Amino acid sequence: MTDAAFQPVSGLDLPRFAGIPTFMRLPHVGLDDPRLAQVQIGLIGAPWDGGTTNRAGARHGPRGLRDASTMIRAENGVTRVRPFEAARCADLGDVAPNPGDLMDTMARMEAFYARVRASGVRPLTGGGDHLCTLPILRALAKGGPLGMIQFDSHTDLFDSYFGGTKYTHGTPFRRAVEEGLIDPARVTQIGIRGTAYDREDWDFAASVGLRIISMAEVWQRGFADVMAEACARAGSGDTYVTYDIDFVDPSVAPGTGTPEWGGPNAWQALEVVRMLEGVRIVGADVVEVSPPFDPSGGTAYLGASVMFELLCQMAGG
Repeated sequence: MTDAAFQPVSGLDLPRFAGIPTFMRLPHVGLDDPRLAQVQIGLIGAPWDGGTTNRAGARHGPRGLRDASTMIRAENGVTRVRPFEAARCADLGDVAPNPGDLMDTMARMEAFYARVRASGVRPLTGGGDHLCTLPILRALAKGGPLGMIQFDSHTDLFDSYFGGTKYTHGTPFRRAVEEGLIDPARVTQIGIRGTAYDREDWDFAASVGLRIISMAEVWQRGFADVMAEACARAGSGDTYVTYDIDFVDPSVAPGTGTPEWGGPNAWQALEVVRMLEGVRIVGADVVEVSPPFDPSGGTAYLGASVMFELLCQMAGG
C-alpha cells in the first residue's frame, strides 16, 4: 500500500534536526484538508493537562513527543513491520484546548475526534494527561461500548477529588464506565501499583467486572501470560488502547507527573505493545509524558517509541 504522498521524510534525505517536526516526520493533514479522505491512521496531539491534580506539565507532551519522534525510522527493528507502507498515516495536528475551561476543552476534544471518526480515520494520540482519554472515548464509542487495554500504574477509577470534582486525571475511566463508553467485561488494567488513598477504585472495578492486574501480579505471572489474558478479554470487538507513560519505571521514564517505582524497563515497555497482535484497535494514546520533569528527553523518546509500536499494531503488521 506504499503511497509516496504519505511517507515520512527520511533522515537520509533531510537531517533529523531540520524541517518542521511532525509526528514521525509524516505529512501534516488538517481536518479541512481534502487529503484527509485518504488517511487511515491519524496521529494527533492533545496538549492539555487541565485534569492534573499535582505536578502539571503534560500539556507540553505533544511537542516533546513530536520532536523525539524524528528519531523513528521506517521499519520496526523487531517485528519488521513497515507501518507507513501498510497504512496511509498523517499528522492531523493538535486539538486546540481552552486552558481556562475544563468542560469546554473536553467538548472541543470530543468534537475534534468525532470528525476524525466520521472521516474513517483511526486516531493515535500523544497527550496530555489521562483525562484526555475520556472525550476521545466519547467520540469513538458512538456505535457502542469499546473494549479497553490500559497500561498504567494507577486505575484512574476514582469517583471524585476535592469534595466532588468529577473530572480529573484520576477519574476518567469511572466516568467512561458510567457513560457506557467501555464494556467492563472487556477492559483490563495492567501494571497498577504504588501507595493508595483507599480501595475505592478496586472495589468499583470488582463491582462492575473490570479486571485490574497489579504490577505484583505481572511480575509473578510474566508479561506474556498477562497479555494473553488481556487480549482474550478484549476479544474480537473494537478496542481502545491507552498507555500512561507512568506504567514504566521512573528510573527509565522520569518525565511524568505521578511516577511509581517497580515498573517495567524500556524493553518490556515496548514488548507489551507487540503482544497486542490480533487486537482490533480502533484508537490508542500515549499520555502523561511531561517534558519539564525530564530535560534529557529520554521519556519523550520512549513515549514516541511506544507510539510507533502502537502504530505498527494499528497498521495491521
